[in-house]
Amino acid sequence: MATFLYRLGRFSFRRRRLVLMLWIAVLAVVGIGAAGASSSTSDSFAIPGTQSQKALDLLEKEFPQASADGATARVVFEAPDGQKLTSTAHKTEVESLVADLGKADQVASVADPYTSGTVSKDGTIAYASVTYKVAEADMSDAARADLEDVAQQGERAGLAVSMGGNAVSEEPHQSATELVGIVIAAVVMVITFGSLVAAGLPLLTALFGVGTAIAGITVASAAIDLSSNTSTLALMLGLAVAIDYALFIVSRYRGELKEGRAPEEAVGRALGTAGSAVVFAGLTVVIALAGLSVIGIKVLSDIGIGAAFAVVVAVVIALTLLPAMLGFAGPRVSAGKLKTRRMRAIESGGREPMGVRWSKFVLRNPVKVLGVSVAGLLLLAIPALSLQLGMPGDESATPGSTQRTAYDTVTDGFGAGYNGPLTVVVDARDSDDPKAAANDAVTLLEGLPDVASVSPATFNQTGDVALIRAVPGSSPTSEKTVDLVSEIRDRGPTLQDDTGAELMVTGTTALNIDISGKLNDALIPYLCVVVGLALVLLMLVFRSILVPIKAAAGFLLSVLATLGVVVAVFQWGWLADLFGVAQTGPIVSVLPIFLIGVVFGLAMDYQVFLVTRMREEYVHGAEPREAVVAGFRHGARVVTAAAVIMISVFAGFIFSDTAMIKSIGLGLAAAVLFDAFVVRMTIVPAVMALLGRRAWSLPGWLDRLLPNVDVEGEKLRHVLDDAPEGASEPEPVPSGRG
Repeated sequence: MATFLYRLGRFSFRRRRLVLMLWIAVLAVVGIGAAGASSSTSDSFAIPGTQSQKALDLLEKEFPQASADGATARVVFEAPDGQKLTSTAHKTEVESLVADLGKADQVASVADPYTSGTVSKDGTIAYASVTYKVAEADMSDAARADLEDVAQQGERAGLAVSMGGNAVSEEPHQSATELVGIVIAAVVMVITFGSLVAAGLPLLTALFGVGTAIAGITVASAAIDLSSNTSTLALMLGLAVAIDYALFIVSRYRGELKEGRAPEEAVGRALGTAGSAVVFAGLTVVIALAGLSVIGIKVLSDIGIGAAFAVVVAVVIALTLLPAMLGFAGPRVSAGKLKTRRMRAIESGGREPMGVRWSKFVLRNPVKVLGVSVAGLLLLAIPALSLQLGMPGDESATPGSTQRTAYDTVTDGFGAGYNGPLTVVVDARDSDDPKAAANDAVTLLEGLPDVASVSPATFNQTGDVALIRAVPGSSPTSEKTVDLVSEIRDRGPTLQDDTGAELMVTGTTALNIDISGKLNDALIPYLCVVVGLALVLLMLVFRSILVPIKAAAGFLLSVLATLGVVVAVFQWGWLADLFGVAQTGPIVSVLPIFLIGVVFGLAMDYQVFLVTRMREEYVHGAEPREAVVAGFRHGARVVTAAAVIMISVFAGFIFSDTAMIKSIGLGLAAAVLFDAFVVRMTIVPAVMALLGRRAWSLPGWLDRLLPNVDVEGEKLRHVLDDAPEGASEPEPVPSGRG
């Protein structure tokens, strides 16, 4: 692979105009396609094999008119101060609006608040439940426009109208705060390289790659239904890794130029060495993200595949467009006019880099440093013991949005449970007396704690399947509601033994509970798979047993500490005001698994870029401690810059209006902070100092069994260095000429 990348780098350098034009053409094609695409996004969750999905399938068959899997909306009306919706004028207006809703496009049914009992006791608040014939992703623009028109009519009549439900789901969007990460990344690279040209190239190619990836995802969303968060997460991860990968290659290219090599040869060697590590690091991220699709939950598959696609584009850009841009930049990449006196002293050998001084400090105090670092991460991980998972709903919508207003208004008028009623299905097809079975189910529900109200049973045409609405006394995401659903299901077998009827709970609230449970059950197996993959991949790279075990253990510490921070902020409410968390509650169910996949890939990035240089020095005869110092001398500065850039990019998403994006932004930023600076830069050298030569030991039989992937291009360097003079270094090509 190193030889192929060496040739690819030189080709891209020589044919830079062709490479640039091809990428511009690709961006133009997908950009035009994205501009004309009518994207289809959704936040709906469904999972086969659960009781809630089984009940939904039965309802679709027995109650087709109810559109069990159709989109839903809740239109909430509130009377002006001092007035009531039960007055003749307001009642007439609300009934007229409800009639208009019934005529709206794709609407299956509308529940009139005056006949369905959804008017508050004081008469100031009412809501109409709207069910659509189609799922949220299939709703037409006309249907959404009709819903908005009804709300506007109500507002003109003097009523306060707000809307909730998945039919009016909040679309994520990028805010100006997310640009702060890019600005910080630019500043960090200028400080790292001391050159505007060297700092600008990684940013330029990263933005080019992210633009291409996002446009490609937008085009794909016109053909397939994607989660509404797919593009945002692809942007977040794609931008961070694209800058990092370009940073590593440019840094190695400058090092090759410093050794006196011609620009084209320097590009080839940079790609053959650092480029090989980029391919491996990118592959680990892609595997971890693509692996999310095996869990069987569509939204997780969407964001995993979307982010993996962005990473693939970032790798290809770094291996093709970046060498071409280095060809245009020429020697200006090394001409750093912004270097400080300290940077010049380090380059001239008059001063040791901070990374070297830090590594020597750790090597002098390995036991103390290791103990403090591990204890600190475990302390941060304590909140993770109380991790609660849940799905985002209107309660986590942006404060002031129509969804959040509708949720709060219904809570004030009726109670939080009315925002997530339970749909209880009684399958009495095997019962001798279906009506008696349904009545027993109603009695059972009414006797349970935390049940606010129970509706009479509604039967299908054949009279053997009943539908019951039960309203919890607590919010849809509360532990009490989760316990209530569990208790109803636990009572089901008893009812079936007595009456022959099967009792099932479904609806949005039950579906979310089932999905959270499925993700919670998948967390440990997925973590084991990722850790196992890490051990195998790192064993291939470092040809060692102890180094991969140490790396995997560090990865686990990073994940646990990160989950602890997320729980403390979003679930416990610590520093909630600082991070703009308006509503605490369960952690978004997809976050832990998504976090594991991403952190695994990023952890392997830093492990590869830092430790491979240690291995290289050790193989060339350096003592174990000397190898650690050499690894920090060549890699600490770049790894530090890459970590700061990633933290900055991810932190920019903390201030997103979407709760899911906010929590993922904080989680990824914390994960990079812990893994790069505590695990890789502190725990790794401490453990390497304690292990000594044992760190690089590998049984002979395993050494013969494992293929040599040569990530750092060591064989390539030997081949090039041993080649006849002039055989591998062509005449330099002037900058800007093909």
